[in-house]
Amino acid sequence: MNPIFTRVVLFTDTDGRARFREEPVVLSEGKPQARLSPLMPSGGFQLRESPVGFRSEFHCTENPQWLFVLRGRMEIGLQDGSSRVFGPGEHFYSADVLPAGASFDPQVHGHWSRQVGDEPLVTLFVRG
Repeated sequence: MNPIFTRVVLFTDTDGRARFREEPVVLSEGKPQARLSPLMPSGGFQLRESPVGFRSEFHCTENPQWLFVLRGRMEIGLQDGSSRVFGPGEHFYSADVLPAGASFDPQVHGHWSRQVGDEPLVTLFVRG
């Protein structure tokens, strides 16, 4: 059995609402001392700093991307009232895109994000 990482995915479900799911990332490459996942494509990256007190409105992800928390804490809230907090070293894959042909409805679509605590939030976005 190969060791795995767990990829948390923020996605748009069939009802148009954002949800989280977890998927395994199998480490099938490399050597026993340094297991690797298969190479994944990327389309560039961006760094972002969000000040203490930052909070977004409900929105959808424009382009699917990995989000890695480098410093601080980030909370992601969903339409159903649930949320998850991610801290330094944690990540998720954000694929919560607007369904094809839909017009954005802030009562149905998307998620919000906010900085948590007394330290600015520093994140790395890697396009999928």
